[in-house]
Amino acid sequence: MRSFQDKLKNIPTKPGVYQFKNKDGDIIYIGKAKNLRNRVRSYFQKNKYQTPKNQSMIKRIANVEWIIVRSNVEALLTEANMIKEVQPKYNVDLKDDKSFPFIRITNEPYPQVLLTRKIEKDGSKYFGPYTDVKNLRYSLKALHKIFPVRSCSYYMDDQTVVAKKVKLCLDYHIKKCEGPCEGIVSRDHYNAMIERVIKFLQGRTKETEDYVRKQMDIAAADLRYEDAAMYRDQYNAIRRFKERQRKVAADFDDRDIFALARKDDIGVMTVLRVRNGRIFGREKISLQNLDEDESAVFASVISRFYMDTDFLPKEITVVTLPDGQDDLEEWLTEKKGSKVIIRQPQRGEKAKEVRLSYQNAKLLLGEWLINRKKRRELVPKMVNQLQEDLQLKAPPRRIEAFDISHLGGTNTVASMVCFVDGKARKSEYRKFKIKTVVGIDDFAAMREVVHRRYLRVKKEKGSVPDLILIDGGKGQLSMAVSALRELGLDYIPIVGLAKRLEEVFVPGISDPQSIHKQSPGLILLRRIRDEAHRFAITFQRSKRKLSLESAFIEIAGMGPKRVNILLMSFESTESIANADHQLISEKTGIPEKVAKLVIQKAKSFVK
Repeated sequence: MRSFQDKLKNIPTKPGVYQFKNKDGDIIYIGKAKNLRNRVRSYFQKNKYQTPKNQSMIKRIANVEWIIVRSNVEALLTEANMIKEVQPKYNVDLKDDKSFPFIRITNEPYPQVLLTRKIEKDGSKYFGPYTDVKNLRYSLKALHKIFPVRSCSYYMDDQTVVAKKVKLCLDYHIKKCEGPCEGIVSRDHYNAMIERVIKFLQGRTKETEDYVRKQMDIAAADLRYEDAAMYRDQYNAIRRFKERQRKVAADFDDRDIFALARKDDIGVMTVLRVRNGRIFGREKISLQNLDEDESAVFASVISRFYMDTDFLPKEITVVTLPDGQDDLEEWLTEKKGSKVIIRQPQRGEKAKEVRLSYQNAKLLLGEWLINRKKRRELVPKMVNQLQEDLQLKAPPRRIEAFDISHLGGTNTVASMVCFVDGKARKSEYRKFKIKTVVGIDDFAAMREVVHRRYLRVKKEKGSVPDLILIDGGKGQLSMAVSALRELGLDYIPIVGLAKRLEEVFVPGISDPQSIHKQSPGLILLRRIRDEAHRFAITFQRSKRKLSLESAFIEIAGMGPKRVNILLMSFESTESIANADHQLISEKTGIPEKVAKLVIQKAKSFVK
């Protein structure tokens, strides 16, 4: 702890981003600060009030790291990017933030217009993000009906067109494409249409509507009735699209309206996109882990919402002004290339728009809470069957399972996996290094890990599982029960699943339970047991690999590079142990004298 306190004293006073890590080295929180030292040290001031979330986080902080940046704006961007990538446990969680869809206009001589969830820094233009995929697909469908943009995925330039590498497809014959692949329309004509697509996506539908109507009239006057009919269909598609949009503003400025409705630690942020006085779209962002003041929530959401998009409104109106408003405005202005302002309207039409956005957020939050309650009340059939098979008082919705893994009594480790409603919850998996057991003693190892797990649960006042599953028979089960009894937790239902005959044992009964082999409840237990076994084996192997690497490096003449070549050249430790020293030398370039020592060391690991 002394070294940690010293580290806090040496934090620079410059702007930057800080990361809190737990004892396993995992990042649990990412934040930004104008003054890193003051911000980080504020978490550890005894007289300062901390929210329950911060109190929980501070208990788990084992290390802090930081990145110095040049400005507050750069700190804002770095924080947003890192949160999106890592998604730490204690940061505000934007559900599905990683996979928000966008409309992409590719950076090509003849661009494509398509839906994507992957952002590529290749000069393409991105519109979004969109959170309502149903409405997004409707917009794309309307767009392709209005604009005969190519749907093929070929890279197309003038050379491709001249060489006629791509042939006309069905879209051309049904008038959904104008045939740029065979030079039927020029590159300038095609890109002029793409410019109209961009304006359409920006909400400037009036310009497109006027253009299409004009072309329809010209075609009709020239007696090109087939072309006139095509333009008529496009015109009607635009009108239908506009009819879905509600007029809310007297002015014609572009703006996005943010509002938050919350209950406890969850909330819904709505974003109404107003373009040319009409609601062009409504986005919904589901938020979890809310235990901050709302200004911080708005700052986090706004920065992450606009991170990847290329087109921003002139104005953002909000219910609550975000933290670091000036920095946000500076970044958004630089990104747009013209002034972007963030306002909190108190009266007038814009205040009414904010209230409308808030009403939308409240309705969506209500729906989420109802659906959440329904999901919680809905118990899967296999969980109900397991309750019946084991004669439990309540359905075992949360099951925690343990397994032990070792190699000949060395590198002994344990795993705990967690399943909720029959589904793995990997964020709650845990790994254990066995500390008190020497040699082969699975019983004692099981007692240690169960005791450690639920001692921590008791100290942190965490929730206990509805059922504990032990990978093993009566011996492992009795040791686990002993650990629970010592902690005063022996009221928790616990069973053992023996590998050999797939028999289920319960405390106090010597014979296995009579459960049909094809029972969905037993199948669920097997699945959970197998997952615990997989997780333990994976951990044990990784630990063993590190141990093996360390052992080989100890050999004179073996450095990290040679060890890496050796492990890459042979499939397993066994194959090294059984290999001839000449073969090892030929495959890796290791001298034969050193290769003999390598074989001896490998044999000691496979005994």
